[in-house]
Amino acid sequence: MQYSKSTDYALHALIHLAGAERRQNVGIKSLSATLGVSESYLSKIMSKLRQDGIVRAVPGVNGGYELARSADQITFLEVIQVIEGRQHLFECSNRESHQHRMLAEEEDHGHGQSPQDAGSNACLVKQVMDGAERQLNQYLREHTIQSVLDAAYAAGKFPVHKK
Repeated sequence: MQYSKSTDYALHALIHLAGAERRQNVGIKSLSATLGVSESYLSKIMSKLRQDGIVRAVPGVNGGYELARSADQITFLEVIQVIEGRQHLFECSNRESHQHRMLAEEEDHGHGQSPQDAGSNACLVKQVMDGAERQLNQYLREHTIQSVLDAAYAAGKFPVHKK
């Protein structure tokens, strides 16, 4: 599994905004230069984040973007879902194979279903993959933009801690 460059840029942009001086928004030109990405590409990413209420656009000559809420309330999972979408990572595409039907029947017999009902919903591979996705989502839900900033401050990457 690999997330898109858009997710990478979105997360880095949010960390940069969270690390900016208090009450200081960051212009798209400055942000794109910092991240090394074109203004038009970054504008599309920031637009998605704005539509979902993660950032706020500040209009005017000295305008730009700022976080719409506290960095400790913005999870990695939320950002990934905004940029990548909210689809499942795995879909069982081999449901009609003999092996799938055989495994589904064995599993369904163990759970009190008759062989006639077996194989209609069970995909044993999908059950494993869904479990992995739940664990990944929980991990990403536990990590926030602020948690990355805190780690950077602890490592001396930022001179002053700003909460």
